[in-house]
Amino acid sequence: MAEMQTIERRERLIQYSFVVFGMALLIFGLSHRTRQSGHIVPVESRKAMPALVMEKLDGGEWRMEDHRGKVVLINYWATWCGPCQMETPGLVSLARDLGPGGLAVVGVSMDTGDRTKVRDFVERFQVGYPVVFPGNMSQMEFGMEGLPTTILVDRNGRVAKTYVGAVRRTDFEADVNAVLGEPHAAAR
Repeated sequence: MAEMQTIERRERLIQYSFVVFGMALLIFGLSHRTRQSGHIVPVESRKAMPALVMEKLDGGEWRMEDHRGKVVLINYWATWCGPCQMETPGLVSLARDLGPGGLAVVGVSMDTGDRTKVRDFVERFQVGYPVVFPGNMSQMEFGMEGLPTTILVDRNGRVAKTYVGAVRRTDFEADVNAVLGEPHAAAR
């Protein structure tokens, strides 16, 4: 009888362990997945990207309006962000490969304080696209759902898609190519 109760307890413990492990796995998976806005927003439903002006790491200003006519990926990241570190090599190669075809990539560092760590990050990952900083009291500082966050902007300066979490290069590339293939309204 005692042996039977011990076996039942052990089986119950094993069942509970599987449930707890399954829940932990589910929570981990949900917290580490890339949350995207879904499909590319239909052209007629897109909203204009604000006229961003940000300070470049190496001086000068980066202006969104200077990139009208190009597809732009605006990547919000930080040096301490693990998923950002995983995503950066794909963005670097994407900018290199698709830049000549009309893609502009800009990295917006959300790091605060000394910029040495940002310079070190840029050097380590051989980032060839501009790295900028949001202005003081920027709404973006407070409105981020998470890092990295990337915004895909079409040739007319409208938001085509937003990504939250690390995204694979192949996913960015498919969306960028789709937006590059859209008709471009001439500047007015």
